[in-house]
Amino acid sequence: MRATLRWAHADFRAHRGEALFVVLASAGIIASLLLAGALFSYAANPWQRVFNQSHGAHIWLHTRAGADMAALSRVEGVAALSGPYRTAATTVESRGARVGVTLRAAGTAPPETGRPLVTAGSWLTGPDESGSGSGSGTDAGTDAGARAGTGTGTGTGTGTGAVVLEASVARALWAEPGDTIRVTGPDGAPHALRVSGIAEVAEPRYHPGGGPGIGWVLSGTLGEIAPTETGQSVGLRLADPNDTDFIVQRAVTVLGADRVAQVTNWQQARAEAGGDDRLLGQMFAVFGLGALLAAALAAAGAIGARVRGQLRDIAVLKAIGFTPGQVTRGFLVQHLAFALLGVALGTAAIALLGARIPGRIGEAAAVWQDLPGHTALMIGVPCGAVLLIAAATGLSAWRAGRVPPVPVARAALPSAAPMTALGRRALGVRVPPALVLGWRAAFPRRGRTLVPVARLALPLLLITVALVAWSTLDQFRSRPAQVGLPAALTVRAAQPAASAEAELERTLAAVPDVEAVHPGAEMAALVPGQTGTITLRGLGTARDPYPSKVVEGRAVSGPDEAVAGQGLLDLLGVRVGAWVRMTVEGRPQILHVVGRTIEPESGGRVITTTLDALRERDPELRPDFHALVLRAGADPRAVGAALAGTASGTLEVRETPNPVDRLEPARAVIAALIAVLALIGLIELLTLISTGVRDRGRDLLALKAIGLTPRQIGSMIVTAAGLTALASAVAGTALGLLSGRWLVDTQGASSGIGAGIAQLPALPVLLTVIVGSVLGAVAAAALPAARAARRRLADSLSETL
Repeated sequence: MRATLRWAHADFRAHRGEALFVVLASAGIIASLLLAGALFSYAANPWQRVFNQSHGAHIWLHTRAGADMAALSRVEGVAALSGPYRTAATTVESRGARVGVTLRAAGTAPPETGRPLVTAGSWLTGPDESGSGSGSGTDAGTDAGARAGTGTGTGTGTGTGAVVLEASVARALWAEPGDTIRVTGPDGAPHALRVSGIAEVAEPRYHPGGGPGIGWVLSGTLGEIAPTETGQSVGLRLADPNDTDFIVQRAVTVLGADRVAQVTNWQQARAEAGGDDRLLGQMFAVFGLGALLAAALAAAGAIGARVRGQLRDIAVLKAIGFTPGQVTRGFLVQHLAFALLGVALGTAAIALLGARIPGRIGEAAAVWQDLPGHTALMIGVPCGAVLLIAAATGLSAWRAGRVPPVPVARAALPSAAPMTALGRRALGVRVPPALVLGWRAAFPRRGRTLVPVARLALPLLLITVALVAWSTLDQFRSRPAQVGLPAALTVRAAQPAASAEAELERTLAAVPDVEAVHPGAEMAALVPGQTGTITLRGLGTARDPYPSKVVEGRAVSGPDEAVAGQGLLDLLGVRVGAWVRMTVEGRPQILHVVGRTIEPESGGRVITTTLDALRERDPELRPDFHALVLRAGADPRAVGAALAGTASGTLEVRETPNPVDRLEPARAVIAALIAVLALIGLIELLTLISTGVRDRGRDLLALKAIGLTPRQIGSMIVTAAGLTALASAVAGTALGLLSGRWLVDTQGASSGIGAGIAQLPALPVLLTVIVGSVLGAVAAAALPAARAARRRLADSLSETL
């Protein structure tokens, strides 16, 4: 063992450059994987991220006026209070949309606990520094809190008359900083407020039909809107979140049950965002595992290349008496030490310096430390990479132990396959020798060709899969009709009489940019056995059916026919063509499922028929809403504003929810993932180029002897690298398209939306990936090619081994 260690130490001193490359490659790969993990956690846990950044409250109590909120600070287990804040229930209108909003009186500095994170615009500003509600509790506004609360937004508020809206409320109202909204107070008087900013909080989000949303105004503004009819809200941050239920009981007892109007807690808010977390988490887990495999193969390839470069040293060791076992152990110990050092450096760099990286990556690394799974990833990713590297290193070390101790035996073997007839014919017709010899060097034998091409194709395959995911998200935004969202707007009005219904449809159809108006009704239905609830929707008529996106079967064309989402088919265990029986308001409804549609809402547990079919069961049924299909290129906000003006404010206009709004954080993560995979691919490419140059040392000597110039030799090396990259890019892109479509459709099916949502990237994007890979290979091979061309080769033992 002592001799093995002494040889390993001497080998390290003799090949410091190669050892440094292995260590730095391992460190760069681990750092890239950890940054990818940070970005995955950042995007897949949006609620937890906001909760940690805002120092969120675990419990929110909404009470009537007069409750003694100060007593809550003395409840055991309460670490901090947010508020209390005076509140008022209001109705907010903008661009035809109407939303119930609870306004909170806040100060010009956001509180330290339960701090709203401003993502656009700015927080409230004004001369009235005393307007923080009925006291700011332990969270009197500080300069630090103000700086932390402004996030990345820009702009200025206007003090009194300004409002900051919670993000889900702003989306429902189509409101942006600088817009003016109409606020109706408890007394029915309207008030105009300017949107100062948009903020995120770790509280239950607003959704149509649910509870009211949240907005923040200065105390003076709230006094003008609701002089008397106000309540109070206070947030409780707990020392132990597991005590939530117990603390709620204690707090209600302290305040008095008659004083508490509503209680919300962190579990409710997290559960509402849980579906998004699961979908993103599953998708990123697949990407992460693929990136880990690609990184381990790249690191193992670098180690294997170094082992192959020391065959002469191995032969000398065998000649002086080293056994195969000693050689194997020596290489294994040495390269495992390099891998461990590189992993330690990469992990330490991210732990200490990750938060200092500018942009979204640094922000994700800073927040990641407080997110669930941080410790597991910080330990699991390096350990997993070390295990994979150890397995590959063990194989290379075992091969090193089998190297024959007689160099002449290897020198006598041919280093490459003989020139083919096609190659000789190409040289005969004066094809540039660099191109012919570069092709021969890139594809020498079938076995030796497939391994480097496959290793380089893996990161390109994963990049293509990421591009498929990106294109699918773009499709939801740019072509919503292709993913089950043909209607951009939903209009609700007071239940019209039969005579007024036709007039309303004519009014809606007359608005510019409205292409079609489809009346609809929606209701809950019980499935057979009454073990679950689904959504039964009547949309469109037999004469003018709703343009659902049917991906299996056909559209509705006859009586009692319906189309269903994947979630409903899975729930009932049926397929297209089955008859489905359900109970609606105590009466049976039997429908024939003739098609499967892309259904983004309600987890896909939706069955859609025509309004005429529902009227057969209930002749008095009237439309609850009208779905508006807009012309191509129309702006839903502009159409919504036109609808509000046409109907003199009597209509409630809402934009159809788009799932891509919840998946928006995935875009930054996909972009960062592509960068990580590109780095892994570059390391793999550099390894392949250096290995190829070293393995073809005798060939280069022979080519120089028969008259090839240094420029031709350099061109041959560059051509070989470019052709290898081209083959890898074509193979990786083709397999990535197939894998990406399968992965996205599988995710869609598991979420209930349904398979058929995958969108392949445009041809120019794929060509950019292929061309970029080839150009990157050519650029990376330029320096090694120039050095090899200038080298004075000698037919010595070092070149023949």
